[in-house]
Amino acid sequence: MTLQDSFNAPRGPNLDDRSEDDVLELLQTSEIGEIGLHPNGSNYVFVVRFETELGGDVPLMGVYKPQAGERPLRDFPRGLHKRERASYLLSRILGWPDIPPTVIRGGPHGEGSVQLFIHADEEDTYFSMRDDLSDQFESIAGFDVVVNNADRKGGACLKDADGKIWAIDQGLTFNPYARVRTVMFEFCGQPINPRLVESLKQLRPLLSTDSGVEVSESSDPKADLISELKATLSDGDLDGLCARIDTVLEDPVFPMLDEYYNVPWPLV
Repeated sequence: MTLQDSFNAPRGPNLDDRSEDDVLELLQTSEIGEIGLHPNGSNYVFVVRFETELGGDVPLMGVYKPQAGERPLRDFPRGLHKRERASYLLSRILGWPDIPPTVIRGGPHGEGSVQLFIHADEEDTYFSMRDDLSDQFESIAGFDVVVNNADRKGGACLKDADGKIWAIDQGLTFNPYARVRTVMFEFCGQPINPRLVESLKQLRPLLSTDSGVEVSESSDPKADLISELKATLSDGDLDGLCARIDTVLEDPVFPMLDEYYNVPWPLV
């Protein structure tokens, strides 16, 4: 099977009997074999195939974003791959939204993020799925508010063969000085789901550096994830995250956004 055949396969590799930590280990340690440049990336983005046997007809594939392939940005420093990893860590801590397993590792073009490739229909975007799957998109929209996502395009949401919606492309997140850019305006002014708010309430004291609250393995099973998240973000980015969580907790409503000022380009 060629890389292009793998890219177009309707389902992913057989991972049903593996935990999320197992998948992360495979992404981190498996040898990268065939590699191809993704045609739609603004930065250099590669689809890679790993040399590992998982069973089934579709090999394990990943999306590799090396720091060396980043274009300079005015409002984000270099190292966008770290924001991809930080977004994954936060989503796993909160339990929402669904972001594919993501690691930082070396590759053919140096250090970068490697994310599990999601096999999806390229014609499905937020715009074609939002009417039927709005409940799955709410957690993505809420997450984007919390992480200050500056690049939520309509194509940054993928539906797999089982109908699950995955949020991808989290490189432009966490910067406290950037503005939210999104296509998800349907939620503006709507109350945020209490379940999402409650998880933010539980996390918030664990992110503070001056509250006297310490995270230990005995007090929180996600201690390692929280510690890595805090180590991955700069002090300013972490402070911005805490400030945005505080804003949501004080008034758990999706902010009103400007349909000209707060949109990404292109929309898909």
